[in-house]
Amino acid sequence: MIKVLLVDDQTLIRQGLESLLTISDALTICGQASDGEEAINVIDSVQPDVVLMDIRMPRMDGIEATKHLRQTHPRLPILILTTFDDHELIIKAIAAGAKGYLLKDVSLETLVDAIRTLVNGGTWLQPAITERIVNSLNHNSAKTTPTLVEPLTDKELAVLRLMAAGLSNQEIADSLFKSTGTIKNQVSSVMAKLGVHDRTRAVLKAIDLGVL
Repeated sequence: MIKVLLVDDQTLIRQGLESLLTISDALTICGQASDGEEAINVIDSVQPDVVLMDIRMPRMDGIEATKHLRQTHPRLPILILTTFDDHELIIKAIAAGAKGYLLKDVSLETLVDAIRTLVNGGTWLQPAITERIVNSLNHNSAKTTPTLVEPLTDKELAVLRLMAAGLSNQEIADSLFKSTGTIKNQVSSVMAKLGVHDRTRAVLKAIDLGVL
């Protein structure tokens, strides 16, 4: 069973998520917190496999809580739950260490898939929000977009697009009919060319550069 910690200042949201997630036999809610500070205080006692984190909360918001948990529990994946209007905060949350983000109105199937992906070491970037980030970046006409010193190959671009969809190395390998080792090398090459150290930042950097 995957143990989930719910962090949201709205009681109804937490109760709704608990009702939905407990439908799945693969998930269990190990704890709840109403803000980032409470999440930090209960994290060791509930020992979750993944954290579902809201961004806007009193006392300590999701970004600050994510920064703290990234330092104290670096292997614990954090999935941000947000709204359409939080694209700037999303980028800050990813930079703080979150491994993915979703809208609060996603389907149960998508939410469960995202949780499983993060627990298995992957990332999850919801296309609807990613598109909004892209539109926001493109709208800033005063911004000068840098270019890659070494461009991505067509194969690397194909891998990057699947990374943006939240697929794991194994799932990308299956989709492209390649070995997992080959995909792992291509993912490493993509991150090296983009100058980042994890998959989530690779996708966001690619969006910023206009590669995606």
